[in-house]
Amino acid sequence: MKEIVKEYSNGEITVVWKPNTCIHSGICFRGLPNVFDPRKRPWTNIEGASTHEIVEQVNKCPSGALSYFRNNAEIKENVPGNTIEVSNDGPLLIHGNFKLMSNGREEYVQNTTTALCRCGSSGNKPFCDGSHLRISFKG
Repeated sequence: MKEIVKEYSNGEITVVWKPNTCIHSGICFRGLPNVFDPRKRPWTNIEGASTHEIVEQVNKCPSGALSYFRNNAEIKENVPGNTIEVSNDGPLLIHGNFKLMSNGREEYVQNTTTALCRCGSSGNKPFCDGSHLRISFKG
């Protein structure tokens, strides 16, 4: 599957969206509907909120489908170390940067959050694609 990557910039930050990684939790548009609206095209209006508000909302993305980078390399973020979180009835969430070894292939993942499948039903293994909702995964 070809990876699609969309970028939206307001001059200060660039929001990166990877639709193949999205698990459609809806956290983005429920939390910041002036920026994220799946009924519109493009679905992201980067001018709909302040940079701070957008960063705060993107950091809540459970799959890592949304991320961002500062356009000014001089600005440094205070990012905590890597953490792993087991989400209730959902994926394993890795917050931070890590190296993934899959099928003898090494992939360096640099993201704020990445969701790994725990239910075994993802069509995008080892990443979560939201299949846990369809099969009512409990765990």
